[in-house]
Amino acid sequence: MAQNRPTHVTRGNVLDDLGFTPEQAAVLKFKADLYQAILKHARKYSPKQLQAILAEPQPRVSELLNGKIANKSVDKLLYYAGRLGIEAKARFPQTNKQVVQRELAAAAR
Repeated sequence: MAQNRPTHVTRGNVLDDLGFTPEQAAVLKFKADLYQAILKHARKYSPKQLQAILAEPQPRVSELLNGKIANKSVDKLLYYAGRLGIEAKARFPQTNKQVVQRELAAAAR
């Protein structure tokens, strides 16, 4: 009987596991968090109401509600947040100092 062994070792962060750089991961995480806040509030309204609130046609509202945000910029998501009355606040702790140390070491070479 074969053991069920993982074929991939995870580093504890899906964005790291997928090969994104720390910079790319930061942008994607911010965008995902912003989208979740928007979706939480957008679900209180019908799609027709969202068309009026967001000043967007039905196809754009449908994309938003169905998670198709790859082509949406952070600026556009912040616009939607504002239209929904969401005050976007961000925290910026430096949690990955190794990135800075690696860049400094590379620059010193």
